[in-house]
Amino acid sequence: MKFGLYSSIANPPRGEDLDRCIDEVIAEAQLAEASGFDSCFFGEHHQDHDGFLPSPLIVATAVAARTQRLRVGTSVILLPLHHPVHVAEDAITLDLVSRGRLILGVGIGYQPADFRAFSVPMEHRMGLFEESVEILRRCWAGETFSYRGKHYTLEDVQIRPRPYRASGPPLWFGASVPAAARRAGRLADGFVGTPSTGLANATELADVYKDAAAKAGRPADVIQMRDAWVARTRAEADLVYGPHVMAAYRYYWEARLAEFRNMPADTKFSLENLAPDRLILGDPETCVREFQRWHQATGASTFLLRLRHAHSGGPPHEKILAAIRLFGERVLPYCRES
Repeated sequence: MKFGLYSSIANPPRGEDLDRCIDEVIAEAQLAEASGFDSCFFGEHHQDHDGFLPSPLIVATAVAARTQRLRVGTSVILLPLHHPVHVAEDAITLDLVSRGRLILGVGIGYQPADFRAFSVPMEHRMGLFEESVEILRRCWAGETFSYRGKHYTLEDVQIRPRPYRASGPPLWFGASVPAAARRAGRLADGFVGTPSTGLANATELADVYKDAAAKAGRPADVIQMRDAWVARTRAEADLVYGPHVMAAYRYYWEARLAEFRNMPADTKFSLENLAPDRLILGDPETCVREFQRWHQATGASTFLLRLRHAHSGGPPHEKILAAIRLFGERVLPYCRES
């Protein structure tokens, strides 16, 4: 098993002191590298009142410049909002800056306000996404090409410089519904499961992805993003991490995202009800067992741990550093041995 961080850089309620948040996330990434983590990922949001940083490739570049081994990536860039040639060039630039440490995670987006802000018709997002994926790979190949699709027409394009690796960075797709998992199987180098879904649904989506990848003749690579926290005791984990993960889940709950729609309407919104088979938190031994269980059920090669949440801005930096150290000392080595 490999482990990475996923960091939401935001500072609710009004997005103040984001320069401090950026410094904290860079320090967390540096400690993660020293503690045995493999990667660090960032996402894309727009127009959020908490100041969520909208350009994950720029943040990933800052982290790449301050680390040596840690892979840096996006999870996810909202690909339909951007011209694929521009994304391809930015990705090549970071791939060279990081000497091949970039992983490009992409998704289709789901918030109408994002599409309005970029004057992109939301009903075209599927077609834009698939055409963009093909164009990205054509750009990274380095040969002159033309492309005629429903949404993009390109004539005699040749992108220079070439990526650090000849094939370009790995292309991971985020997916939270079966259709998206099947798309990842057909087109992606890896599938990233949504963090707020439960184990049964995560396993089903991973199986859908792996079946589609096999039919497409592509190797499968399952990545699970998880809300996770390690502490000396479960009570301490609940106290430190619980309020922050529940602030994020309240947004998902009220928006009735796919992972919560099937829950009974009278389910009480509480950590006690939502944590089982969804969150990985507690003492080190419990976390090791849970990661092993998720690995066996979903076949995940990599876990991305979402320690820092946008909706609350926390937990505090010092608590995150302590959790990273404890993960590195008491969890990661035992997961890798198993």
